[in-house]
Amino acid sequence: MQEPGYLRPRQNAALTPGEETAIASACPGLVVDERDTCGAGNGLGSDALWGPARFVGTGYATDAALRHQASSGGVISMVLVHALESGLVDFIVQTGADDAVPTANSTGKSTGYADIFAAAGSRYTASAPLAELESWLQQSGRFAFVGKPCDVAALRARARTDPRINAKVPLMLAFFCAGIPSAAGTGRILDALGVDADEVIGFRYRGDGWPGYATATLRDGSNRRMTYADSWGDILSKELQFRCKICPDAVGNAADISCADAWYGDDRGYPSFEEAEGRSLVIARTRVGEALLAEARAAGRLVTAPLAIAEIAKMQPSQARRKKQILSRLAAMAVAGRPLPRYRGLRLWAAAARDTPVGQARSFAGLLRRFIQGRI
Repeated sequence: MQEPGYLRPRQNAALTPGEETAIASACPGLVVDERDTCGAGNGLGSDALWGPARFVGTGYATDAALRHQASSGGVISMVLVHALESGLVDFIVQTGADDAVPTANSTGKSTGYADIFAAAGSRYTASAPLAELESWLQQSGRFAFVGKPCDVAALRARARTDPRINAKVPLMLAFFCAGIPSAAGTGRILDALGVDADEVIGFRYRGDGWPGYATATLRDGSNRRMTYADSWGDILSKELQFRCKICPDAVGNAADISCADAWYGDDRGYPSFEEAEGRSLVIARTRVGEALLAEARAAGRLVTAPLAIAEIAKMQPSQARRKKQILSRLAAMAVAGRPLPRYRGLRLWAAAARDTPVGQARSFAGLLRRFIQGRI
């Protein structure tokens, strides 16, 4: 962990040229290459904003408790339950709260419903679910992997040169990601709640309703909480690491299934964060994902309704805007003399064409100005 609260890799031994090459070809901070995952082999094209899709819809878990515990409709959690109980996988690698530091994350092994239930809910702070990949691959049995879109893209990249991954990981799930806030951002939430970090024994960023509250549980058993609009909108969204702001795939293109909040729009067309019954946006991107979704639906574990892909922009307007403006942001980086990551197979020109010239100009000028002012 490095200030202001991001996880960073630290080299602790010499690397061979082969290891250097393996890192450079898979690290999503350097390269995101989805030419062989975005619809390839699935008989699909790829939408410029939302990626490949065999099924697009909204839905929720029929398990009311799990639906309430999760951050939206509980679809990812319910798919994991079905994957375990159907025998597709023997365990799940997923991220939840750290037992020692309640505001932090820890990646662990889920083997049953109770584990999945405990891990349900968004965790808006740093995580590194692939850090122990080798240990997961060496364990007996097959496993499902749940991670950020960049984590899944990295795992797919490693699978190109490590055949164990496709053999051991039959299911990869992702969620739409708005970026990783710093741990300092969580500290600002605690400060706003008037809470001493040493008194916190439990912390939820969301969930326990939709969208749910950022909730700190204290040693005396009391709770302090803040709305999602305040915790994310006013604090955490302002603490994002820069790399996330130029992410070309924040929607999980490389996953078998990716999910998000299926927000309802208000009168102005913006997502409303009024508390409601959880509802997930669901995109099955591969045949594996589509089949598993159908099985869970047939088993009565999920309820889904089809959705036109164009409707996603109404539920996730910030994700649409980010993808449209990636090229203009990269152009600003080039002018500022900053190194550029390599993006392949992500239809960035087609996405940019969906924005207005004014929008692109503002995106370019705004980022370049921040570079010149030394704010990045």
